[in-house]
Amino acid sequence: MDEFSISDLARYSGIKPHTIRIWEKRYGALQPNRSSGNTRYYDAQQLKRLLNISGLLNSDYKVSELCAMSDKHLTDLNRNLIHGDSPAPAEYFISQLVAAALTYNESQFAQVFSHCLLRYGLKNAYLEVLYPVMVRIGLMWLTDSMPTANEHFISNLIRQKLFTAIDSLPPPKLGSPSWLLFLPENEFHELGLLMAWYLIRQSGQKVIYLGGNLPGLSLRAAVNEIMPDYLLLFLVHRDQTKRIQNYLDMLNEDLEVEKIFVSTSPGLIQKLKTAQKVQFLETAGDLDKQLEIEYV
Repeated sequence: MDEFSISDLARYSGIKPHTIRIWEKRYGALQPNRSSGNTRYYDAQQLKRLLNISGLLNSDYKVSELCAMSDKHLTDLNRNLIHGDSPAPAEYFISQLVAAALTYNESQFAQVFSHCLLRYGLKNAYLEVLYPVMVRIGLMWLTDSMPTANEHFISNLIRQKLFTAIDSLPPPKLGSPSWLLFLPENEFHELGLLMAWYLIRQSGQKVIYLGGNLPGLSLRAAVNEIMPDYLLLFLVHRDQTKRIQNYLDMLNEDLEVEKIFVSTSPGLIQKLKTAQKVQFLETAGDLDKQLEIEYV
């Protein structure tokens, strides 16, 4: 895939299309190509250039200066951010990890992620960098602007890091609340659920992790046997709002748990009715705050 629209660039970089157009007109930041039908498009090199610019936005350089730099100069400045004395901004790490996904560059991913941990510490690295990367990649996947192979590549690298982080945590505290984590049927994207597993275990609580695509009958059986205090599920798959509402109502009425936490998009949350036991979470930060306020 070597043709990107301006909307694709915005999803990859986090920079709005209007801003990208302004940078083009004022500073010559990018030079889009033209198709045979006179449609503007960008190639992979232009996308990489924009990611390098976005990673330097909080540096000492003005936007006009960054847009006038050569690709090599931008790449060198981004590399220097890792080794410099001043902390690199989160957007730098986000854009460089996305760039690693686009180029199947595992060594770049490992290097950037390693320095991200040094800058932010383990917990904040996941909250401030990896979670936004996962959200951005999820948007690209849902809109078909990231090839499936690239999405699988970066997702599996992140999965490896999350499993390593979870394995390094001490055992849960005795008498701590227990959480059952799962994805409903036809939900397969586990990165957010894995992030939640890490955050809950990091707070000292117990997690029973059942993974993705869990049938309703299996969920009921597990809840009856395990008797967890809380459930946590993610809704990523696009489905009819009514069907999702019915599913959440069923969980609320049929399962004997204290609370059911549901992580999904803000747009879907606005369409759903809140049941007695159900509490919605929009971000990993929401879960982290919940753990700090009520359970730690």
